[in-house]
Parts: sequence; C-alpha cells; structure tokens
Amino acid sequence: MIYPNESVVLDARLTDILPRLRPAARDLVRNRGFLSRRRKRGLPMARVSKGWCVFFNSGCVLHKIGAEQGDPFRFKPAACSLFPLSKDEHDRWYIRQKGYQGEIWDLPCLDAAISRTPAVESLTAEIRLAESFTKSEP
Repeated sequence: MIYPNESVVLDARLTDILPRLRPAARDLVRNRGFLSRRRKRGLPMARVSKGWCVFFNSGCVLHKIGAEQGDPFRFKPAACSLFPLSKDEHDRWYIRQKGYQGEIWDLPCLDAAISRTPAVESLTAEIRLAESFTKSEP
C-alpha cells in the first residue's frame, strides 16, 4: 500500500532510485510507473517485476537509500517499513508469520520453527516505528 504523500516522495526521488533497480524493474517503472492497479484497503500497491517488488534489488532499494541518509525508513512506504508487523481486523498489532492467520508468505524469517531469534529482538526498529504511529493516532 502506498499512500498519496508517499507516492509524491517517491516520484521526487525517482532519478536516485531508478539506477539502483533491477533492469527489468527499471524498464517497468520508466514505462508504466511504480504504482500498480492492484489495491489494498483502497490504496495502490507497488508494481511487481519477475515476482518481486520493483524496489527490490538484493534488498529494498528504498531502505538502502534511506539508510545512506541516516534513516532506513525515510523513503519506504509505511506498510513496507512495518513489515512483517500488521494490524488484525480488531486493529491489534501482530507479527505476520508462516501459518498464522492464513499467512501466505513462505519466508524463513517468518517461520518460527526456523528462525531462532525472537521477533521482539529482530524487529526492534519496526516495533519502535509502529509505536510511533500508534502514539500519533488520535
């Protein structure tokens, strides 16, 4: 999900972002933009190229550019910055992980049977970000 204000920020940074994308993703973004017609909660989602988000290139390009400037979340859409944290239908935070609430992602880092690091440790930055969003809610 990409909010309109996040889209404006990404549009303004495209000259920095494009050279760092995978070639196929770069061509797709140049020709059709980074927003797809797919929607989640009424908001557009990033395009996908060859099964991956267009901003993925050995990690998240937006995360890398932000980290280089001192804030890895600076250019990432909120939903991406919070991943794998999400809210359930009762507006409660939970960790998206393999097999929980019908989760479809099959990533080893989301499989409690494989990852030995407790999420409360590995997701410190994301939890802190979620707390900052929660504090700013009315």
